[in-house]
Amino acid sequence: MNSTKTDSKEQNVKANGRLVSLDALRGFDMFWIISGEGIFHGLAQGIKQNYGLVQNTYNWQIEKSTSLSFIERLLITISNQLHHSPWNGFTFYDLIFPLFIFISGVSMPFSYQRYLDGKVSNQGGGKQIYMALIKRTITLIILGFIVNGLLKWNGYENTRFASVLGRIALSTFFAAIIYLNFSLPKQLIWFAFILIGYYLLMVTFPVPGFGSGVLTPEGNFAAYFDRLFLPGKLHRIIYDPEGLMSTVPSICSAMMGIFTGTFIKGKSATLTPLKKMGFLLAAGCLCICLGLLWSGVFPINKTMWTSSFVLFAGGWSLILFSLFYFLFDICPLRKWCLPFIWIGSNSILIYICAHGLVNFESSSSFLFGGLIMKMPPEWQQAGLWTGVLIIQLFLLKILYDNKWFLKI
Repeated sequence: MNSTKTDSKEQNVKANGRLVSLDALRGFDMFWIISGEGIFHGLAQGIKQNYGLVQNTYNWQIEKSTSLSFIERLLITISNQLHHSPWNGFTFYDLIFPLFIFISGVSMPFSYQRYLDGKVSNQGGGKQIYMALIKRTITLIILGFIVNGLLKWNGYENTRFASVLGRIALSTFFAAIIYLNFSLPKQLIWFAFILIGYYLLMVTFPVPGFGSGVLTPEGNFAAYFDRLFLPGKLHRIIYDPEGLMSTVPSICSAMMGIFTGTFIKGKSATLTPLKKMGFLLAAGCLCICLGLLWSGVFPINKTMWTSSFVLFAGGWSLILFSLFYFLFDICPLRKWCLPFIWIGSNSILIYICAHGLVNFESSSSFLFGGLIMKMPPEWQQAGLWTGVLIIQLFLLKILYDNKWFLKI
């Protein structure tokens, strides 16, 4: 009886040769930055206006009142988590970017299996895989330039070249190079070397005018390096959150995904999918603890992408992935995650569209403006962004049903 149940779970996980949980988690991650944050910020603003709540202009946190209901307090909590930490610290919004890089890493052991099999059997294929990797990297970097407004032609000094897509491109490129050319033990050595090396560099290299180990926005070595070598304008004038130096440790965010994918893909008579999920949860908790311990000397900081941040965010990424793996690959409750799969299957496309290519807010106002105007004014922002989500899901479902995917 137990053997039959185990076989059934194995078949669920291997269905279609693809991890459903990976697409679902990618879609869940992307949901928050294409429309989810707008919906929850809108709901929180409505509650804020109704109760006269105060919002901190430094960290954008809305103070809660004892007069709020449980649901209202929950909505305020979610909205508060959808802002980046001003500097040191961690919110759910700080997790979105490293989670996406982590997910990209998880997919690599599956994506490159054919190449690795050919390498073992001396069938070659190396040139093709590296050319594809280089092409993907260059394409993402160029798309990042475009999302930043390159085609507005505002001049070199007014153009930002660092980007979210650029960091995804570079971190996954170098993580893939390490994965394709080194055994697992040597990958772990690279992982430790990058995190420890970055830490030592950040705390020992003297920045002119500040000295060494000054981990402030102006005084940290990564910001100084970007002021010297990053072309164009910096996003925050004195530093860029997607700068060159802080991209180096993000390679380890992708590598944590690679380790996870390698573990999930591995075949073992004793490690059932359920046991694998348990190990992933334990590994996630361990990484969170290690990140917290390291933060005593190297603060958890997304902008600097500190080594403690890599471990802390990676730990939460492991926990989220293990939960999605359990729900949508082991159980599986796949019908419940279809909207996330629609988003996750075209994540780069919807990101580009939502960040400049398509004005979804105008489309929502055009299609649902009459209904939105009938709502109380304090709830209209939430109504507008709910309309945005409906439009996005409608278009993404059409793409998914027709198997039209932007593959980079």
